Amino acid sequence: MTIPKPGDRGASVQDLHRRLNEAGHRVDSREVDETEFGADTTRVLLAFQAERSLEETGFFDEQTHAALIEAGVRLGDRHLYLHSPMFRGDDVSDLQLRLGSLGFDAGKIDGIFGPDTASAVIEFQRNVGLATDGIAGPRTISGLRQLLGRTAGRRPVAQIRELELLRQSNSELRVQRLAIGHFGGAAALTTALGRILRAAGANVLELDHPDENVHASTANNFGAALYLGLHIENNSYNRVSYFATDGFQSEGGFRLAHRCADALETVFNSDKLIHRTPASEDHESPTKRHSTTREGRRTDILRQTRMPAVICALAPPAAIVLATAEVAGALAGAITRWMANPAADPAD
Repeated sequence: MTIPKPGDRGASVQDLHRRLNEAGHRVDSREVDETEFGADTTRVLLAFQAERSLEETGFFDEQTHAALIEAGVRLGDRHLYLHSPMFRGDDVSDLQLRLGSLGFDAGKIDGIFGPDTASAVIEFQRNVGLATDGIAGPRTISGLRQLLGRTAGRRPVAQIRELELLRQSNSELRVQRLAIGHFGGAAALTTALGRILRAAGANVLELDHPDENVHASTANNFGAALYLGLHIENNSYNRVSYFATDGFQSEGGFRLAHRCADALETVFNSDKLIHRTPASEDHESPTKRHSTTREGRRTDILRQTRMPAVICALAPPAAIVLATAEVAGALAGAITRWMANPAADPAD
């Protein structure tokens, strides 16, 4: 498949316009008529990426392409069942959310039809007197739609159960498996963080690979209690991300993200670091307050990890290089505090 880029014209751009339109994002008619990847296509693509909690680049990358394909299917368009490769799409997310709202644990609302979703479908079918074949076909979907009005506004049971498990779980680092990784550029910081966590007795797996899918599958196979990913950006602020989608968020990821963000704000706004950081285009003044955002996203790694997961995008690069030890210590402290009380309210 040809991936169109700004300035391109032709069939690949026409396909992009069609998929954006099907996802409810209409491009200016002139660009559609001329099959042009122009300014309005970029604007609409940015809006779609923002809606899907993807990186807002304005470029048609692989994750955006996959998200557009998934956005094109609605519940009822096809039969859903456990299959290899697993079905992915908005129809799966809708199914998971409906099941979870009715009290059937379909697992993370990630749009991936896996074993948890299949089990929830079978349990629902058993409860409403349908054939327990694990296939979300017309009769199963009709049954879900008939019952949906009774559960409007309820949190999915998977989210409730995750929070309850967090309330029952508190432990020291020395009994935990932790996965930390980077995607290039943050090797020194990852090594420093791993060293601190190992000194506290944790079993730490360090991941150095550009592919998020490799990080997710390796962390899952390792049985990690948490995953923390690091990368460095040319920006003026830090971003800490956890998994969230319409109607669902990872309770563990949400709380871990806030612990990490609070720790980063403390270290980056300390007098010691402020006066050590050089001024630049991205960091205008040594006394300028350095902010850290917390945001729910559904990038591949946050979506596919089976444990609480957080991505820390750190900036600016010059500050990270100068403060590697301080940042590593702050993140290690955040992980330690989260482990001790993973269900704590982020405001506490």
